[in-house]
Amino acid sequence: MTSRKPDEQLARDSRLRLVSPRSVAAARKAVTDRRTRTTPRPPAGTPATADLANRARASLADAVRLARWAERHLGAGDGGRPAPAGALPATDVERAAEDLRLTHGQIRVGWDRARLSGLVEVHGGHARPGWRLRAWDRDDTAVLRGWVALFDAWSLVHPAPADIAPAAVAEVVEAMPQLLSLLQLSAGPVTVPDLLDLLGQRVTELRDERCEVPYAASTADPSAADPAAEDPATAGASAPPVPLARLLRWALGGLAAVDAVTLGPARATLTPLGSWAVWVKLEQICVAAQSPAGNIEQSAAAMLRGCARLTPGPARAEYRAWLAARPVGHAVSELLQAARGEDALLRGLAFEALRVVGAPAEPDVRAAVRDPALRPYALLWLAEHDGVDPDEAQDVLTAEESTWLWVDTAAAIADHGEAELLARHLDSAVRTTVPRLLDEVRAVGHPRTVQVLVALAAAHPDPALAKAVRRAAFQVHTGGA
Repeated sequence: MTSRKPDEQLARDSRLRLVSPRSVAAARKAVTDRRTRTTPRPPAGTPATADLANRARASLADAVRLARWAERHLGAGDGGRPAPAGALPATDVERAAEDLRLTHGQIRVGWDRARLSGLVEVHGGHARPGWRLRAWDRDDTAVLRGWVALFDAWSLVHPAPADIAPAAVAEVVEAMPQLLSLLQLSAGPVTVPDLLDLLGQRVTELRDERCEVPYAASTADPSAADPAAEDPATAGASAPPVPLARLLRWALGGLAAVDAVTLGPARATLTPLGSWAVWVKLEQICVAAQSPAGNIEQSAAAMLRGCARLTPGPARAEYRAWLAARPVGHAVSELLQAARGEDALLRGLAFEALRVVGAPAEPDVRAAVRDPALRPYALLWLAEHDGVDPDEAQDVLTAEESTWLWVDTAAAIADHGEAELLARHLDSAVRTTVPRLLDEVRAVGHPRTVQVLVALAAAHPDPALAKAVRRAAFQVHTGGA
């Protein structure tokens, strides 16, 4: 019979578990100011969630079939080899095309769409079925999130012309949210000349923001271009003109490829799915813009500080809005830079924001494992990303890494919380004796160890324990054992 006595249980568990699974949540609780927001309603005429989900299922039907075929024939479950992380080899394309009665081109496109929508996830150099594939037939929210992930990756689904400079392509990708907003607010067809005019204005604004010297850019259809109508200010520019009309056609084609836009003669219209997705992103941006910190306009560090007093749900909405207004790669880099700062609370919140980013952040988070200050957070992020339950993810950390994270969380509470919460943080860490806990804390070498121990000693109501903690702080300060 299993003993339920705490002391006997601890005797069997040799690891000193210093950090509870909710350590970052505890740090957030130190500065939580609860508030509620009403849930905004979508515009009139927007289909119901179930209808939108069924449209998304229809859009990704081939990708779902291919993901399930790969699970059966390429997965490890039947003794087969793992599916490759990149493009499917020619032999597998041939097999899938024959089994599913699709063309080779449809198989390659379907594989890319399955990866981008989360139906197939890449882990450890191999692809495996994603959790969205498991929930595809029963969870409308999972379906819509998968389609939105594909929508966000439209520029990868439809590669840009190879003969156009990547910088020009990047400008158009960055400018497309404004064009999508126009399409959504118009609630109907918008002519290509109007879209082209807005694209030219937005590209010019982006260059002005970067303080670039403007160069010739064609904002009219090349077929109608007239050399005599050239702007005299740019007629002698040495840089080649940027074919915005061609890039606009490419962008609209990419959005049509993911079923976000329908194209007609010289006009474009958002599909119900596309209109709903753009509305959601606009609402996220409005929520962030209305926050006290004005998060949408702020740096990553300022945005995280603005979210520190929010409960997790509203904070995630702020993260999504902030991310929606920036290229993913740039946003991930900025979040990790904020995490490397001195504020331990921002470190935890940065990785909460990276959880919202999801798979696109994985390479940068794996690289962050090499940074001692970020390693525990990165390991927990990767474990949860790999499907480990958040309550069990703590097991991926060594005792030293757990101790480091406990001290870092204590530093966040000391900087932003109350004495009572800091005292509870100390009590929650003690699983054996206080001397052993202090030995672990002193040995880990966290740069804030002295300040944390001093704050703990001042906060704890037990005089004997406070004295022991104060002595440990003095020993660390003087370099004693």
